Amino acid sequence: MYNHLLFDLDGTLTDPKEGITNSIVHALHKMEITAPAHNELVHFIGPPLKDSFEKDYGLYGDDNMRALKFYREYFADQGLYENIVYPGIEDLLNSLKENGYHLYVATSKPIDYAKIILDHFSLSHYFDGIAGSELNGTRNQKSDVIQHLIEEFELPQKKCVMIGDRKHDLIGAELNQIDAIGVLYGYGSSEELSSYPAVALITDVASLKSYFLEPEV
Repeated sequence: MYNHLLFDLDGTLTDPKEGITNSIVHALHKMEITAPAHNELVHFIGPPLKDSFEKDYGLYGDDNMRALKFYREYFADQGLYENIVYPGIEDLLNSLKENGYHLYVATSKPIDYAKIILDHFSLSHYFDGIAGSELNGTRNQKSDVIQHLIEEFELPQKKCVMIGDRKHDLIGAELNQIDAIGVLYGYGSSEELSSYPAVALITDVASLKSYFLEPEV
């Protein structure tokens, strides 16, 4: 049914918890805000950082821009490398490519960082295209990223499916009239993902591989 697969990055291909939470703590300290424990910051993984700084800490306008600057100060130097590829992902991507699927990355992360991460983990060559936000705030929402990817590569929407771990992936897919699959091994709960349209909720990487590569009985 699908032959164009759009993957989220954080929480879907890689586990960025250490780098993202370290970067947030760095930004909060610079803003003279008391930082909570790292485990209390995992909800920052997935949504646009601008929105999370607004919602959680009331940082708007210039303060929001300063927090983003401090975040990127740490992230660009160290945080993007404090990241691991989920077990089984490389086998999944390789198997999908061998079976004729076209693969893409659609991430809210700035595209410059996404490319560095994918290159660092030797994953870039699996993807026909990569789309993300810009450091100036362009394409801040996941729906804008997906739209950009569809338009740039002239993708047939009925043949596309978005794969991600947060509600923003499912909402972005729906707004672009493509299907979505939620993965539960990332940072979105079953409760979160089941509240939005998805053709499937998948528990682990092995099951994701089976979904696309095992013949229907």
